[in-house]
Amino acid sequence: MIYTVTFNPALDYTVYIDNVKSGKTNRSDSEGIFIGGKGINVSIVLNNLGIENTALGFIAGFTGDEIQNLMNKSGCKSNFIKLSDGMSRINIKIKSDTETEINASGPTIPSGKLEELLDRIDILKSGDILVLAGSIPESIPDTIYMEIMKRLSGRDILIAVDAEKSLLLNVLEYHPFLIKPNHHELGEIFGVNITNNKDEVIEYAKKLQKKGARNVLVSMAGEGAVLATENGEVYKMNAPKGKVKNSVGAGDSMVAGFLAGWINSEDYLEAFKMGISSGSASAFSDKLADRQQIMDIYREL
Repeated sequence: MIYTVTFNPALDYTVYIDNVKSGKTNRSDSEGIFIGGKGINVSIVLNNLGIENTALGFIAGFTGDEIQNLMNKSGCKSNFIKLSDGMSRINIKIKSDTETEINASGPTIPSGKLEELLDRIDILKSGDILVLAGSIPESIPDTIYMEIMKRLSGRDILIAVDAEKSLLLNVLEYHPFLIKPNHHELGEIFGVNITNNKDEVIEYAKKLQKKGARNVLVSMAGEGAVLATENGEVYKMNAPKGKVKNSVGAGDSMVAGFLAGWINSEDYLEAFKMGISSGSASAFSDKLADRQQIMDIYREL
């Protein structure tokens, strides 16, 4: 079984406007409300690919109720913890000539509720997969991903981590099965400016392996991706051709596709191809990609 953890789920209120004028009243062309949060995105794409999984995390208030409702409608299994105070985030995504995002902070998570989540994670057993993805509220220590991996250490559970600098660096000593920075995040980790040069990306991906990561998957937006495997293999692939409609969730879709490919084949090249296909399919769609969209791209690789 795959479990995903999203500490700070959200409703993404997405507004489409041809040309945003700062300081003026703008009228949208259309709007949509979608579930947000990196772990939840992974769960939805896995579900679209026919891979059973359960989404874990926290929800609060009327926005939390709607997150639960949308998860149910999508057919995704979830086991969220409902908080009595606060409300889950509403993030604003403005789709215009450029993409603009306003992300809210989210509710405070009491220590007792955090322990409740850790208890639910403790039920994982040998052969399970855990995905830790995204930001955390300020009420949660930035060592939380590391603490989770420490609790699960030695239990033959594969853990994938998709998070920013400190959250990611903290877990490397516990040898995560997969980490997925993008090339900008990779540069921030090492204090360098990484361009779209795949050989440069490979150099720094291998440095993360030396720090403990087993497999490093680096997304490079329109330039494709790089995978450095624990077997010493390195794969490079250009991005498929297509019109980018929505970059939100593309990286999460790549993680989901990679895990789906690995589960079905236990072959890293196959997992890499499924990751590229899934990430690109979501980027070319107004929402997270379905199986047909993903497989159409996969067959072209």
